[in-house]
Amino acid sequence: MDELVEYLARSLVDDPDAVSVESFEEDDGSVIIELSVADDDVGKVIGRGGRTVNALRCVLRASAAKQGRRLLLDVVD
Repeated sequence: MDELVEYLARSLVDDPDAVSVESFEEDDGSVIIELSVADDDVGKVIGRGGRTVNALRCVLRASAAKQGRRLLLDVVD
């Protein structure tokens, strides 16, 4: 999952070297993925009205559902 998020985020931003992805699992079994990008690229990842980040979350949810897992994506400032 981390590789998928990193690939999609790198294709969206102007500074792909500043993209970092970190994930950890909570006690209830859900996985939280934290996406960090450069300050100038946060708006590109979030998108107008949150459309881009919601689309990323939708793709990740579909991928996680196939594996029977729960996944959350956070964009870290």
